Amino acid sequence: MKEEPLVSIALCTYNGAGFLRQQLDTLVSQSYQNLEIVAVDDRSSDGTFLILGEYAQKHPNLRIYQNEQNLGFTGNFERTVKLCKGELIALCDQDDLWDPQKIELQVNAIGDNVFIYHDSEFIHEDGMPMGKKMSDVLNLYRGDSPEAFLFFNCVSGHSILMKRELIDAALPLEKGYFHDWWLAYVATNIGKIDFLPQTLVKYRQHDQSETNILKLAREKNNYKFSSEENYKRRLKWLKHCTEFSQNKNPELVKKVYEAYEDRQGRFIAFGLSRLLFKHWKIIFSISKKAGLSKLNFVRKEMRGISISE
Repeated sequence: MKEEPLVSIALCTYNGAGFLRQQLDTLVSQSYQNLEIVAVDDRSSDGTFLILGEYAQKHPNLRIYQNEQNLGFTGNFERTVKLCKGELIALCDQDDLWDPQKIELQVNAIGDNVFIYHDSEFIHEDGMPMGKKMSDVLNLYRGDSPEAFLFFNCVSGHSILMKRELIDAALPLEKGYFHDWWLAYVATNIGKIDFLPQTLVKYRQHDQSETNILKLAREKNNYKFSSEENYKRRLKWLKHCTEFSQNKNPELVKKVYEAYEDRQGRFIAFGLSRLLFKHWKIIFSISKKAGLSKLNFVRKEMRGISISE
């Protein structure tokens, strides 16, 4: 009988005492047996590390660490995955709730994919269901076309079970990018990805989180960006994609970046619109918007923009 591969759950924590016990209970109750949990705390100022210590005393497969200084999310994520020993690595947030069969189902289904992810159910901060799941908001993508992730992303870190080869290809991470989006882009360049339709995580939504997918009302519009700020963020992301050394279609990615950059100072960026229409099917494969809404997206993206220095 083939031995089950070791799976590492990479758990990054920072001031998460409010929900951490609930999450840890779902991790230590996983049906998959050959499992280690690697938790790295980023110098929390609440009781997070004490909670980790409490669970580590009861569960020998939980290894805990605390950074000597705060590394920020990107630095802490990198340290955590590097400490993982498993050939398969599952990413974990500190405040979600996992289905007890999550890891078992993903291990059985990963096959020759670089990673496999799944649908998730949205819950309020207090744990109450919101009546929506990820696939209600976005099309879940399976395949090997990285262009699907140039403008949209449907992969959340908590849903990923990946092979170690992805970490080798994707690191080091640069600050300013969502790590799950980057992992999806890299994975579809070096191989293919797949998903399970089951909702295997209850995904907690916080009003003040920048990754609030449902775009809940936020106090004082803290996370609203101007057109110029959005343009700069998108341009930086596209440039980052062009710099990946293992791009399957580097010429296309370069053309999209250059066409997007060409929006500066123009009334209309015709080159960008031509590329978006030519590669419409793959670029909009994740978006769940109707055709008219997609056309409005193209119109907005092709509109010229003036950038202040």
